[in-house]
Amino acid sequence: MAEIAPITAGAELPPLELRVRRADLVRYAGASLDFNPIHWNDRVADEVGLPGVIAHGMYTMAIAGRLVTDWLGDPGRLVEYSARFIRPVIVPNDDEGALVELTGKVRDVREDGTARVDITARFQGKAVLGKAIAIVRTR
Repeated sequence: MAEIAPITAGAELPPLELRVRRADLVRYAGASLDFNPIHWNDRVADEVGLPGVIAHGMYTMAIAGRLVTDWLGDPGRLVEYSARFIRPVIVPNDDEGALVELTGKVRDVREDGTARVDITARFQGKAVLGKAIAIVRTR
């Protein structure tokens, strides 16, 4: 097993950029059983006043969580994770998809062997998750 680098307050996680494409939304719908047409049908999204087809909020949260689990190298070290959905990720019907930019920073390391990581997820330069916080085991 590889040696884990110490986690220190103020440490920045390596940034991660992920593309969300319509095919990702279809796969997520199948896995989650959330087949709401706002996640795949432009006409329905338009009829309900959305600017286009939007990614599932939980999918967006999941890919933001990947920033932390990739950094940790062991998803089992993720103890707690929460976020608020504040803006949708609009996914165009093309090969490029939507670019989600993820960054994170260790806010504090606690005496109980955990650390708080604040996560930022942006689409088109604007935050899509609010109060995205991961609690991780430091060892």
